[in-house]
Amino acid sequence: MQKGPKKMIFLASFEDASILRKFTILFLITSIVPMVLLYYIYVEITKHGKIGISNTSFTEVIVLMVLGVFIGFITIRSLLVKVIDISKQNSKALENLLSPETVKELNQEENEIVVLSRSFSAVTQRLEENVRSLELTKKTLHSIMSKVGHGISNMENINSFLELILETLTNALNAKVGTLLLLNDKKTELIINTVHGAGYDAQKKISLKLFDGSPLTKVLSDKKPVNLSGIFLQKSNDPQLNVFFDGTLLCAPLVYHDKVSGIMTLKKREGQKEDFSAEDLEMVFNLASQTAVALENSKLNRDIEKTYFETISALALAVDAKDNYSHGHLDRVASHALMIGKRLGLDEADLNTLRDAARLHDLGKIGIPDDVLKKEGKLTDEEWIIMRRHPEIGESIIKPVRSLQHLCDLIRHHHEKLDGTGYPDGLKGEEISPLVRILSVSDIYDALTTDRPYRPRKSKHEAMNILRSMKDHVDQDIVDVLSECLESENNLT
Repeated sequence: MQKGPKKMIFLASFEDASILRKFTILFLITSIVPMVLLYYIYVEITKHGKIGISNTSFTEVIVLMVLGVFIGFITIRSLLVKVIDISKQNSKALENLLSPETVKELNQEENEIVVLSRSFSAVTQRLEENVRSLELTKKTLHSIMSKVGHGISNMENINSFLELILETLTNALNAKVGTLLLLNDKKTELIINTVHGAGYDAQKKISLKLFDGSPLTKVLSDKKPVNLSGIFLQKSNDPQLNVFFDGTLLCAPLVYHDKVSGIMTLKKREGQKEDFSAEDLEMVFNLASQTAVALENSKLNRDIEKTYFETISALALAVDAKDNYSHGHLDRVASHALMIGKRLGLDEADLNTLRDAARLHDLGKIGIPDDVLKKEGKLTDEEWIIMRRHPEIGESIIKPVRSLQHLCDLIRHHHEKLDGTGYPDGLKGEEISPLVRILSVSDIYDALTTDRPYRPRKSKHEAMNILRSMKDHVDQDIVDVLSECLESENNLT
C-alpha cells in the first residue's frame, strides 16, 4: 500500500536533485552495474570454465545491460540538453545586460560550459562597473547637495542657481556646453544668460534674433524638447555662437503656465555617436520647466522688493520735504557720495549701495516727533536722545527686506565717529566701514552748506575747513578726495 507514495517521493527527490547527484546515480546505473555483471561472468568462467547460467538467461542479462546503458545515455543527454537550454536562456537574458559585441563573442563559443562561465564572468564585471558607477553617482550627489547648500546660504540673485542647474545638467548628460537663453521683453530675441563649459562674458549680452522658420522659433512655439542641428546658426555670421551651438543640440523650452520665457540647450560632445535619448529630452524639459518657475518667482520677488524700495524712498522724500531747511538734502548727499566713490574707483555695486543708502539714510526721522524734528534753535539733552534714535529706526524699517539688508550698515552708522563718540553704537576707527565714512563726510558737508534753524549756511571753503578740523571724527582721506572733486568742478569758493 505504501510502495506507490514511496516511489513518487523518490522520483520527486531525484527530479529536484542537483546535476552532480543525478550524474552520480546514472553513472552507477550505466557503468557500475554492467561492470558487476561482467565480473560475475569472469568469475564463473574462471571457476567452472563455463558460465553457470543458460544461454537464454545470459542473453537476457546482456540485453538488460545494453538497455541500462541506453537509458543512462538518454538520461544523461537530457541533463546536458537542460544545461544547453540554460546557456541559451542565459545568452538571451544577457542581451539586455551586456554590450552587443560581448554577446556576439560569447555566442561564437561552442562549449556551453565555457559560455556559462564567461557569461557569469561578464555579468560579475558588469555588476562591479555598476557598483563603481553608483559610488561615483553618490559622490556626485554629495557634491551637488553641497553646491546647493552653498548656493542657498550665499545666493544674492537667481543667477547663482541658474549656474548650478546648468552645470549639474551638463555634467549629468555628459554634454560639452550648456546654455540658458532668455527671451527679451519684446519676444524678438533670445539673450544668452548663463553658460557652462565655455567661456562667456555675461556683460556682452550676446543674442539670437528670432525669425519665421527659425528652429528656435519653432521650439518656442511648439513648447516641446527636440534634438536639432546647430548648423542653421551659421546664417548669423557670428563666430562666437559656434562655441555654444554648433553640432547637435538638445533644446528644451522654459515653460510655465503655458508661457515661454526662454530655451535651455545642451551641445553634444564630439565623437558622441548617439543623439540625446527620449529620456534625456524628458528630463531636461522637466528641469527647464522648474527653472521657468524659479525665474518667474524671482521676477515677482524683485517686483515686490522694487515696490517696497520705491515706497520707502517716497517716505524718505516725504521726511525730507517736511523740513524747509533740509529739503533736497538726500539727493545732494547721494550726489556727493557718488562723486567721491567714482573718484576712488569703486565698482558699480558699491556705487549703487552708496546712492541708495544716501537716499534712505535719514528715513528713520519719520519716527521723530515734528516738535523735535522742526525745532528752531538747539535741541535739549532729552530731545537729542530722541533725535539720535533715527539711525536705528531707519535700519529697522529696511532690515526685513532681504535685497536692502546691505544698506543697514550705512543707515545705522552714518553718525559714527572715528574716536568712538558717535552714535548709536560708538564704533571706532576700522570698525567703521569705508562706505560709511564716505556717506558720513557727504552728509556733514551738505549739512554745513545749507541753512539750519540755529545757523546760516557755510561757504564751500568754510565747510571744507571745518571738515579738515574734524580729524578725530571723519576720515581725512575722504575729505581730501571730496576737495579734489569740488576743485575739479570749480565749485570751491
